[in-house]
Amino acid sequence: MTIQFKVEGMSCQHCVMAIQKELNKLDAKDFKVEIGLVEIDPEKNNLSKEQIKQAIEKAGYIVVE
Repeated sequence: MTIQFKVEGMSCQHCVMAIQKELNKLDAKDFKVEIGLVEIDPEKNNLSKEQIKQAIEKAGYIVVE
């Protein structure tokens, strides 16, 4: 099941690439990053929601809950 994370602070493709880089470090394979949004299936990627949230925050952005 794909879930969406709304992300604040993203304004360009550099922002998208920064989040992609952090998700790739977690060995995530099937995800979509757009300005303001991350779509990912945590179960398919064997990741918890918290791990995904931390990766987004490590890239310098805020997850809106």
